[in-house]
Amino acid sequence: MTSERSFDSDATSASAVAAGVTIASGSAARSAVTQNTSVIAKAGTSDSSDTASAQTTVTPEMSLHDRLLDEWGMAVVGGAVTAGERLPEPDMGGDAAPSRTVTREVTRVLESMGLVSVKRKAGATANPIEAWNILDPQVIRWRLRGPHRIAALHELSQLRAAVEPAAARLAATEATPEHWATLTEAAIGMVAHSDHADESEYLEADILFHRTLLEASGNLMFAALGEVIASTLTGRTQHELMPKTADQTALNWHTEVAALIRKGDGAAAEATMRRIVDESDQAISHIAGDR
Repeated sequence: MTSERSFDSDATSASAVAAGVTIASGSAARSAVTQNTSVIAKAGTSDSSDTASAQTTVTPEMSLHDRLLDEWGMAVVGGAVTAGERLPEPDMGGDAAPSRTVTREVTRVLESMGLVSVKRKAGATANPIEAWNILDPQVIRWRLRGPHRIAALHELSQLRAAVEPAAARLAATEATPEHWATLTEAAIGMVAHSDHADESEYLEADILFHRTLLEASGNLMFAALGEVIASTLTGRTQHELMPKTADQTALNWHTEVAALIRKGDGAAAEATMRRIVDESDQAISHIAGDR
């Protein structure tokens, strides 16, 4: 680590706070998707270099708490602070240093994510990756801004391959008419914006489709992964790993999955969903390899 003075956080360790997950449906799902994709408009076009993207991203809307959380979280996840090292002195870019109350709160959030451990007189030190809450959406976003984003995306694709085809099979018997309508609406939205698949309108429809699919499975564990999938899809768009024009075959598969779920054909829905996830992973590798 550099010679920067280490920040000594509050001596008393806070208990980790379990992150809650909200499962949205119908109009609530659309609202959640819109909120998730609004980050695209704020962030603008991302820098494709690993060095630039690993830096803290500051927007005018961010509070001092959020800026420090992003700075420290990105430092740990991006590798600037390695396991066993203490968190550095806050760098607010010339602004006033955060109060002890703010630094204490941020440390507690990082502790709840498994990124740091806090011990009396030792302060906050970074944890190894094995201790991280790897499915926390914010941890996922930081990983996708770091130098190993392609590896992280492949891991997420493997998770999707294990979950989404099974969710499609279950949805064929568990989905409600509202789920059928939302899946069809989302598939149509993807087609409507397919010439701009690397922009927020397509992303919004894509997230809505996959969130709804997971919820339609009737499995609360699957549904709770909606934000994980949303963070994955958002990361692809933010880091320019989406084609400008969507693959027509993949679009057809989304429409087909919606129809197969409506028909109650679980086996076919599962097989088609697996094709969608496999195509997505292959596309990431192809686009990343062209750079």
